[in-house]
Amino acid sequence: MSGKAIVPLIEYEMADDAVRAVYDDIMQTRKVDWINNFWKVLAHDPALLKRTWETLRDVMAPGALDPLTKEMIYIAVSATNGCEYCTYSHTASARSKGLTEAQLMELLAVVGMANETNRLANGLRPPVDVQFEPRG
Repeated sequence: MSGKAIVPLIEYEMADDAVRAVYDDIMQTRKVDWINNFWKVLAHDPALLKRTWETLRDVMAPGALDPLTKEMIYIAVSATNGCEYCTYSHTASARSKGLTEAQLMELLAVVGMANETNRLANGLRPPVDVQFEPRG
């Protein structure tokens, strides 16, 4: 991924009140004093910025899955989708939640294997075993 965004980054000082409100919520929620570049490009559309942040904040909040597990899922999907930015940012977040190098390597091994076997199953089209179907 190149170092240049398609649209200019909207820094806090340049942001309007609606964007600053979202930036403030991001910093408060994450307990940081900076805004990452993903949000700075979304700020060109304040409604998109707000909607995306609020949904992400709610989905990534503690729930039935712990925060580290959610970050690991995000890494897996980001790696599979080839999103360099998301892979880096969510790996950093997962590390801050305790992810070890061994866990990261094992996670990526599982991701690679799942992608390989998914492609084989998609190509060969075996029927789903009755034992795998939901009961009830």
